[in-house]
Amino acid sequence: MISIKSLAESPELTSIPASYTFTSNPNEYPALLPADPEVNVPIIDLALLTFGTSDQRSKVINELGNACENWGFFIVTNHGVPESLMDAVMDGCRGFFYLCEDDKLEFKGDHVMDPIRCGTSFNASIEKEFYWRDFLKVFVHPQFHFPNKPSGFSNLALEYCKRIREVAKDVLEGISESLGMESNYINKALNLDSNFQIFIANLYPPCPQPELAMGLPPHSDHGLLTFLTQNGIGGLQIQHNGKWVSVNPIPNSFLINTGDHLEILSNGKFKSVVHRAIVNRNSTRISLAIANGPSLDTVVTPAAELVDSHNIPPAYIGIKYKEYIQLQQSNNLKDKSVLDRIRSI
Repeated sequence: MISIKSLAESPELTSIPASYTFTSNPNEYPALLPADPEVNVPIIDLALLTFGTSDQRSKVINELGNACENWGFFIVTNHGVPESLMDAVMDGCRGFFYLCEDDKLEFKGDHVMDPIRCGTSFNASIEKEFYWRDFLKVFVHPQFHFPNKPSGFSNLALEYCKRIREVAKDVLEGISESLGMESNYINKALNLDSNFQIFIANLYPPCPQPELAMGLPPHSDHGLLTFLTQNGIGGLQIQHNGKWVSVNPIPNSFLINTGDHLEILSNGKFKSVVHRAIVNRNSTRISLAIANGPSLDTVVTPAAELVDSHNIPPAYIGIKYKEYIQLQQSNNLKDKSVLDRIRSI
């Protein structure tokens, strides 16, 4: 299948091929419906969580809990990851997508659990309509894999993903406390020392008919927290109170959304956020998502403290994290379709 980058660069391209068109039913494909203007999403100052006074820390923990419960999304500032490193990794993503097609084919991959895989759309082998997106997906923890091109990209990604894990640990400690549990509860319960981390770079080239195409459809993420950065070109929209909201970061920050497994662990108190990627006519958008989940062999269930102590039944059936990923990645991407499969009530 031809990459979207190559298709978009074709001189004769004035309209998108029919296989990339999602106009038959806007209600079935809600990415085509308009979004509300940008709103003020929660901002979490990580420095106050990790180094603040007792009162400051309590306030941030409360803000985290509210963000996870009411938004499933927040922006993290003062996280300690150097802006220079963030910029260098984004440049590496751009360099990878601008390799020649033959070089990228070396990393094509054939299976959803291949540790390095690049391609286009989401799951082109089963999709009837394709998404205006090229991607690179790499498993980077507990074992680090990475393409050897472009030069130096691998070393930058190794350091970046390590720093992301440190930030995720701090954020998850705050989330644990916001649920009324010990700060290290999530770390111990989900074996985060061996957590599964994925590096996902996305390229969304200019589209001659952006109103007819999708970058990625509405979906929630597997795992606990996904950290997103982008190259200054907007395109992320989240679903909030039944409406689509456009979100852009403030400088040197992370956009973080909660995943399905935080919803499972919290027994539904915290909701994984449904989000989508839209495309535009004039600019190439590059985004980088770092997905942070439990260890692959962990069976994730609602926390016992949130079930027994409140006489509330578990809302989800336990499932091994690896099996959950395989279910999501092997099917069409749509809303919370996989999470819906394991609801028990």
